[in-house]
Amino acid sequence: MPASIARAMTKTDTLAALRDRIAHAESIARRDRGATTLIAVSKTHDAAAIQPLIDAGQRVFGENRVQEAQAKWPALMDATPGIELHLVGQLQSNKAEDAVRLFDAIHSVDRPSLVAALAKAVEKVGRAPACFIQVDIGEEPQKGGCAISDLPALLAEAQAAGLPIAGLMCVPPAGLDAAPYFALTARLARDHGLSGLSMGMSDDFETAVTLGATHVRVGSALFGARG
Repeated sequence: MPASIARAMTKTDTLAALRDRIAHAESIARRDRGATTLIAVSKTHDAAAIQPLIDAGQRVFGENRVQEAQAKWPALMDATPGIELHLVGQLQSNKAEDAVRLFDAIHSVDRPSLVAALAKAVEKVGRAPACFIQVDIGEEPQKGGCAISDLPALLAEAQAAGLPIAGLMCVPPAGLDAAPYFALTARLARDHGLSGLSMGMSDDFETAVTLGATHVRVGSALFGARG
């Protein structure tokens, strides 16, 4: 069997197994099957590595950097209608217009200057990606995210600017039990009337699903080591 076919089969099987794990976690939490969107995070992986997942029916993908996404996704999206692209990494304000043009959702809205840049870009481009407010849930400023105490004001600014707010996003501290951080994020979302929860990655997505995640951002569990 050619190596390329073997690799494609492996990715297809891995995707199916991961979807089963998400469905099992939904069942444990008595959530509807399919309530969680799997974002296949394809950062650092090229089109050849992504295509087997597209062929297997995966349509929602995530990237960390605008420039990297610009280099590989337009051709992939032209070839396969219905792909949804999410920006899951930090966004510089000067890249806001490029992000608005390319992405269907932005998961890292975390400061007033970015809210202003995105609002300006939305008005200019004429399309409005769904926006998740990233919360610094573990008080780790190096990861990005607004402080919990700043969340009400940032949400108010984003809503006043006309951005479509889908929910909250978080990245718990590495090496610690993620469950309390996911539970706190879910509570903050409820307190602010938000339904979307972007939380959970390769090592903890099942925990996130049981605690209400609507979007899980899975990279290495699908693609293996970074390319």
